[in-house]
Amino acid sequence: MKLSRKESTRRRHGRIRRSVLGTTERPRLAVFRSNQHIYAQVIDDSRHHTLVAASTLEPELRQQLETGSNCEASAQIGKLIAERSLQQGIKQVVFDRGGNLYHGRVKALADAAREGGLDF
Repeated sequence: MKLSRKESTRRRHGRIRRSVLGTTERPRLAVFRSNQHIYAQVIDDSRHHTLVAASTLEPELRQQLETGSNCEASAQIGKLIAERSLQQGIKQVVFDRGGNLYHGRVKALADAAREGGLDF
């Protein structure tokens, strides 16, 4: 039985989440990629609390970007999440690619976050 792409992504995400855990010292940078937008959150799993979030749905970014579904938009979100994390005093994170392959938009976001000062 061949799995759908969505089901494959969901299973991959489950395998990743078994080992990736965000702590207070090193929270989890979770990425969600939809067809039209990309979202990033820095989450402390021990307190079940989102510390920082950014997405292409934010009004300031929507005016700058022509679309939220390309590598350029993902890089903007990566820079923004790094900037907001550093303001909160978060320098080290664990990267959670959300079951997506480390390629394209997810890779662009991760590279931009690293350039912005996050360590993972």
